[in-house]
Amino acid sequence: MGRITEAVKHLIIINVILFIAPQLIQGFDLQSMFALYFPENPKFGFWQFATHMFMHGGFSHILFNMYGLWAFGTPLEQMWGRNKFLFFYLSAGLGAGVIYTLVNYYQFNGVYNQLINIGLSTGEIQNILTTGSYNNLILETVSEAKLNEFYATYHTPAVGASGAIYGILVAFGLSFPNAKLALIFFPVPISAKYFIPAIILGDLFFGMTKYSVGNVAHFAHVGGALIGFLIAWYWKQNQFKRWN
Repeated sequence: MGRITEAVKHLIIINVILFIAPQLIQGFDLQSMFALYFPENPKFGFWQFATHMFMHGGFSHILFNMYGLWAFGTPLEQMWGRNKFLFFYLSAGLGAGVIYTLVNYYQFNGVYNQLINIGLSTGEIQNILTTGSYNNLILETVSEAKLNEFYATYHTPAVGASGAIYGILVAFGLSFPNAKLALIFFPVPISAKYFIPAIILGDLFFGMTKYSVGNVAHFAHVGGALIGFLIAWYWKQNQFKRWN
């Protein structure tokens, strides 16, 4: 793998600074400004599609993302060059945020329309979103799980470089399909061409079912992987030169 490359090094430094700074400076709340909020939430800003990928929710979150950036991003930057790698990384992260938001919009509007169809006014729906409370008669039509998801979608911001990392994973798999990879909890080496699609299919499964564990933005992962695949596949087919 060799030494860490310049773009990867500086991306890691930026992520670490933005993770540590709010913890050292009291009242320095970057999350409310840079995390990606649902577009109907007053805290939403278009810049958050870019900034959310530099924010993280905890030490293990940033640790695994930065490890992935170093382990899989370094060989890609060595192969592509700095500018091409940065374009790819930022595109995958932006794409992840957009696709995640579109999926949220689809699910959110499904519940919203159900509430409208049973006679709730926009003011009553906004009260549900603001307070989280509702008339139990609503449960005859809309499940409690859907109402909780409706509320959480509106309030819970997305943070993390995971979408961009998934894009990098896919590009790594296309470039080095026979490289052996393994998970910590399943330490059996598997070729990247099998390992990486299995992880993405897992995210797709958990994102579409109720079996997800924890607050994981599965469709951000899938979105980053999709954008990463499209760009890396196009570059591979057209044999783009390094961008100096």
